[in-house]
Order: sequence, then structure tokens, then C-alpha cells
Amino acid sequence: MDIAIVGGGIAGLSLGLNLHRLGISCRIYERAPEVKELGVGITVLPHAMREFAALGLQSEIMAAGIINSESAFFNRFGQLIYKEPRGLAGGYKYPEVGIHRGRLHMILWDAAKKALGPDRLITDRSALSVEQDDAGVTLHFAQTTTGQAVPPVRADAVIACDGVNSALRKQFYPDEKLAFGGINTWRGVTRHKPIHDGRTYMRVGSIRTGKMVIYPIVNDVDGQGTQLINWMAEIEGENFTRNDWNQPGKLDDFYKIYESWTFDWLDVAALIRNADQILEYPMVDKDPVKAWTFGRVTLAGDAAHPMYPRGSNGSAQAAIDSRTLADLLVEHRDVVVALKAYEEARLKVASNVVLTNRSTPPDFINIRVEDLVGDKPFDDLDKYITQDELRALSENYKKTAGFSVSDASVAG
Repeated sequence: MDIAIVGGGIAGLSLGLNLHRLGISCRIYERAPEVKELGVGITVLPHAMREFAALGLQSEIMAAGIINSESAFFNRFGQLIYKEPRGLAGGYKYPEVGIHRGRLHMILWDAAKKALGPDRLITDRSALSVEQDDAGVTLHFAQTTTGQAVPPVRADAVIACDGVNSALRKQFYPDEKLAFGGINTWRGVTRHKPIHDGRTYMRVGSIRTGKMVIYPIVNDVDGQGTQLINWMAEIEGENFTRNDWNQPGKLDDFYKIYESWTFDWLDVAALIRNADQILEYPMVDKDPVKAWTFGRVTLAGDAAHPMYPRGSNGSAQAAIDSRTLADLLVEHRDVVVALKAYEEARLKVASNVVLTNRSTPPDFINIRVEDLVGDKPFDDLDKYITQDELRALSENYKKTAGFSVSDASVAG
């Protein structure tokens, strides 16, 4: 069995490592001419760490990032709404880690290069289309840097892990469009002294009046204890047009909303102003589809279930896809049967996460409090909602997303 994987991101690399672990031959084709440490922050949740631990990468990921101790929710006036222990501190078998996305990507890339061999990680290849017959699949590529066609490749199956703008998904859903609900985001990283205990994931405000997600991703960047803090501004606007991926963000486009956010525990405005870099991203996903698998071709990761980047769950779902698919290829040995079984196992579950991230994301806590209290400071939050009720909202999201304490400790 020889599997062609299109896309060398988290999904594609996790799949390649899982296939290698089980003795299945594969090749990974990556669009970028060169893989570099790019991007901003990402959170590896316990159920994602469970998957990476099975690949022998837990210690390296922990060493490259920051182990989160708690998650805290604040209103836009800096008042604490609710907090809870996370990862190991919250009773999980696996830690929760904030890490630079580029660092995580390079850990996976280097592990795949070592395991599979460098000749099986092919860069500078943009997938164009697939054709299949009873014996296998023919995959057509162009060289990314020149646009020139390159010789096609054959495989027993093709797994599309080429992201939210998947070229192969488009072949099966040619009229599909990204779903944009009027929410844009800006992301940055800033050098700053530790906030709270230096291991806290913070959600501040709501998308209605301005929301910020803030958490550390690198420790001691200057030898004096300074951390690299990742932040994301998320804003809903009736007149917004969709912004782009990985474009330099303009401070004037969003700063005014946050310029008065000066709390006794953090000057948010200064955090934004002092960023090393700011990038803009659209808040987009796609409607769940009825099928991922088409004979010897299937979708995985963001190519299968593009979801709002809320709750840090996209990478976890991609890693679970990868392990599930590899296990089923071994179990069935028949490619067509295995890919269909993978779809049966994962499509409904992942689609539910996509819809939950739209309607009831983890920061629904902030929205709920804003609804009850109004857009103003509170004197006693218990008059409006109890901590037990807030905890129930948090646990409900974890259960749906597959990382309640019990879920994250066993194979998903």
C-alpha cells in the first residue's frame, strides 16, 4: 500500500507519522517551496497532545512551548468572570501547551523527515487534480514556484490535507464557497512580562464589543523572564468585508476598540501597540458536507472540516483524523473500505464541532454574561449567574469538542 498525502501541515504530517508507525508507505507533497517557522500562536489541547504523545512528540512540544495552568474569562472592563484549571492542573492525563505555530510545525516536519526520509517529503508541489481507476489514483501537480506542470504520480490512495482552500476538495465541491459571518481577526505577538502566573489562557470581552484572546507561547525570550505573548483581536461588524490570510495587519483597522482597555493586571492597548508583528485573518469556515470520501480519495483536517479558529480545536481534530485513518487502513487493508470507514467514524463528530464553534464557542461564557449584566461593570456576578452555571457552559463545550477530562484520556 502506498499513500499520497497532499499537504504538509499538521494534518498531513500527523498522518504521515501515523502511517509510518503502522508500516504503511506514504509520500507527502507540500505546496510551499520551503518549510519555515511561520505564523503566531496555537494551543495544543489535551486531546491533541494525546495524539502527539502517541507519536513520541510530547516532551519536545512541552519543551518548545508553555504548559498552561488555567483558563480565565474577563469582561471588557477587566473583571474576572470565571476561571478553571487546565491540562495537568485540571486533572487531564495530558498537558495543554501554548506554542508558536511555526515551532509546532517544524517539530512535526523534522519528525516526519527523520521517520519517512527526506526523499518522501516533496516541496514546491501544488496539487491540481486527481483521477482514479480500479487500480489506483493519478495525482497531477504543478511546481509552485514556476507554475509548470510536473510528471503525475500514482498511489493506491490520495488523502487531501491541503487546508481550508483545498484544491482537491474543490474538485468534488466546485461551487462551494467559504462561509463568512462578518467577523474578522487580527493576530500578533508581543514581548511582555508574564501576565498572572505566566501560564494563563485569557479570553477578554466579546465579539459584540471587541474580544481578545491572550496567552504566552515562548518563555524567557531575553534571559530576563520576558515571554512572547500571543494575542488575537476578534471583532464582529455588519459592514465588514472579509480580510485575507497572513497579510500585515493595520493597527488603524481595529485599535480604536481597544485603546481604553487598561486594566490593573494588563494594559491591552500597549500589548497591541508593542507587537513584533500583526497579521490579519478572516473568521471563516465551510458548511459541513455529506461526504469526504470518493473512492480512493478522501479529505482530512481543514480540507475536510474547516472550522472557526476558536477553542484551539482545529489542530486537535486534524490529529484525530490522522490517527483514525491510519488505524483503519491497517484494520481493513482494503483502501476503499478503509476510507469509507474513516468517513463513518469522523464526519459526524467533526461536523458537530464545526457547528458548535459557530453557535456556542468556549467564549460563549463572555457573551452570556454580557447579555445578563449588560455592557457595564458588575458589582456581584452571582446576582446574574453562578459559577456553577458558568462551569456547566464550559464543560458542555469540552464534551462536544471531545476534550472533557474523561474523553481526552482515551483514544478518540
